[in-house]
Amino acid sequence: MFSLFPKEEDFFLLFHRQAVLVREGCDGLHEMMESFDRLEDRARDLKDIEHRADQVTHELYERLNRTFITPLEREDIHALASGLDDVVDAVEAIASRLVLFGIRNSTPEAIRLTSILTRCGQQIEQAVDCLKKMSDLSAFTIEIHRLENEADTISRQVVADLFSGRHEILDVMRWKEIYGRLESAADQCEDVANAIESIVIKSR
Repeated sequence: MFSLFPKEEDFFLLFHRQAVLVREGCDGLHEMMESFDRLEDRARDLKDIEHRADQVTHELYERLNRTFITPLEREDIHALASGLDDVVDAVEAIASRLVLFGIRNSTPEAIRLTSILTRCGQQIEQAVDCLKKMSDLSAFTIEIHRLENEADTISRQVVADLFSGRHEILDVMRWKEIYGRLESAADQCEDVANAIESIVIKSR
């Protein structure tokens, strides 16, 4: 049976669980990039986080389909759930490629980019936890936009360096993929901020 009445605590609890996994995934990738040891074990841990995030997202979609009246616009619930899941997927994909590509060492720029992702993860978790009350959300979303711009700048600079002729061609190919995915992960964090901003605007 579907529910005629909104169970706000269920939707917001599921969003919270998703956001926690986003933050844990971003933290795990940063630790992996910074320490650059036990890569296969760390990648497996991130795969587990990604699997748990998929389960929460699936549960959220099922609840959305069963509930007639929802606490937020249906498309906003879907956009936020999808955006949060995309961040975890992106983080796990980066970790798996560090192993798959046989990358031997990290780089300062990669560490800076994963550090940005950890800060995005923290901002996302805090914003989602404030979503039910719709309070003080702009500070979080503005910071995520700022961090995404910082990631863009770093990414442009490091890709330009990759093609300077000072690097082995295989390293160029490997790291171009990794840097591109790191930038994309930051973009997906910004997508989450955009989804939150859409919810706030519609609540006014």
